[in-house]
Amino acid sequence: MATIFTKIIKGEIPCYKVAEDENFFAFLDINPLHEGHTLVVSKKEIDYYFDLPDDLIAEMNVFAKKVSKAIKKNIECERIGIAVVGLEVPHAHIHLVPINKVYDIDFSKPRVKFTAEEFQAIADKISKDF
Repeated sequence: MATIFTKIIKGEIPCYKVAEDENFFAFLDINPLHEGHTLVVSKKEIDYYFDLPDDLIAEMNVFAKKVSKAIKKNIECERIGIAVVGLEVPHAHIHLVPINKVYDIDFSKPRVKFTAEEFQAIADKISKDF
């Protein structure tokens, strides 16, 4: 059975897409830690990040780097934090989170809320610089 991320990639579930290429897809986390919190996923449905083939994991990080630069250019923050948690969805993915202090990437903290219009505006702002 396809993961929720595969369904998002195929357009079966809507998302706020930030970037895409032949191997990867980036979209806003709908339960974000901060404005611009983006998920980078492999189009190849592999559960565990460290089970990705070496070439794919390297390419995924280069793709994530490009996405992070677009986020940094458009969302006010000191850095883009990166996290690979991998417990919530069985599909390899990277969290890119705009941060100003370590606490900003604490996944136990309360999440921020945005309207559909705000999410779309954030995605549009980031994607224009990818």
